[in-house]
Amino acid sequence: MTQKEDVKRVQVTFTKNQWELIEKFRGILGQTDAEIVRNIVLTWLSEKSIVSTTIKKWMEEE
Repeated sequence: MTQKEDVKRVQVTFTKNQWELIEKFRGILGQTDAEIVRNIVLTWLSEKSIVSTTIKKWMEEE
């Protein structure tokens, strides 16, 4: 279980059309608003190879 001090909350604003699109992923990318948005962000980072590139860079610096 994540401890409260290990959590970062952010507030984001979406247009009505953006939110309608995001809600279509309910049950696919999560159940709660936070789960859906978090998984969209993580999926995008992964698709752009940002996650793997960053990890490789960190490993090279060690």
